[in-house]
Amino acid sequence: MNDRLQEVQTFLQKQGIPGGLVTSRHNIFYLSNFDYNPHERLIGIFVFPNDEPIIITPAMEVPMIKEAGWKHSILSYTDSDHPWVLVGHLIENRNKMKKFAVEKHDISYFYIEKLQQIFGEVEFASLDSILTEMRLVKDANEIEILREAAAFADYGVKVGIEALKDGITELEVVGKIEFELKKKGIKEMSFSPIVLFGQNSSNPHGASGGNKLKKGDTALFDLGVKYKGYCSDITRTVMYGHPNNELVRIYQTVLQANLEGLEASQPGTRIGDVDLFGRRVIQAAGYGDFFPHRIGHGLGIDIHEAPSINDVNDGLLKSGMVITIEPGIYHPNLGGIRIEDDVVITDSGYEVLTKFPKELMIVED
Repeated sequence: MNDRLQEVQTFLQKQGIPGGLVTSRHNIFYLSNFDYNPHERLIGIFVFPNDEPIIITPAMEVPMIKEAGWKHSILSYTDSDHPWVLVGHLIENRNKMKKFAVEKHDISYFYIEKLQQIFGEVEFASLDSILTEMRLVKDANEIEILREAAAFADYGVKVGIEALKDGITELEVVGKIEFELKKKGIKEMSFSPIVLFGQNSSNPHGASGGNKLKKGDTALFDLGVKYKGYCSDITRTVMYGHPNNELVRIYQTVLQANLEGLEASQPGTRIGDVDLFGRRVIQAAGYGDFFPHRIGHGLGIDIHEAPSINDVNDGLLKSGMVITIEPGIYHPNLGGIRIEDDVVITDSGYEVLTKFPKELMIVED
């Protein structure tokens, strides 16, 4: 049994919980190395304190589960079967459970109802805290995958910038980025890429559309790839044609905030202070009201995961955590500027995984 499943088992033993069920796609992948979107079908991992785990899955996925390395029992079903009836038979062969652990943040109410029908009177405990804690610190293999994913994100930004020309639309640039990354073997983006021009970039998570690029615009790129199950996330902003003086000042402010956030990203640092160190640069420049979000977030199997890099987080950074540092200023009349890096906390400091240059870049057609 792999170390991750054993850690969940140990948690159940210590808590006196006779069983648990993991149903979220990302935690199933974390525990089994099997990445699968089940759509409406049931897939889950049953974990018990003293017995081997069992995965329930559609029968057509069994070969891929074995290929992913699953060595334990498999409970499979066809589309003509009733999987929850099979789950009921599985539970009948074990002691009656009055307490059962689930991912309270992810499990559907439909699944809860099915489990209640099986157990009757049951108290649901949470697996969220142990799984979050386990995923907070990445091992060497995870960090290497994230390093490779960041390199693909760098390439995506390069493709996007090279596509800029008068009159091109945001969506056309998105299409070029995704096409070139697919040619590199990337099957999935970690989220829908964001390309925003001019005033449209003043929306931190604006939607790319038919907006056309013109001289004097900012061009903001926010993108990442899903590589071997792990996400990257980068933002770069460039100027198309000669920018006005205030945009240059805003850019330099955001860049300095990014650098301050990076320098604060040391093992043992209070997480909230990372946000505060970057934010104070923007506030001192008079743009505090135009920075409406936290300075970053955890990164891994999910594009947004723990820890949240906000000013009230009293947790401490630990070696092996992977986070983003992404300050931004969003001026409604001028546009938005954000600079985002993926960062791994090391024993002695930090390593920036995203390498694309951050100095002010002015693109001429």
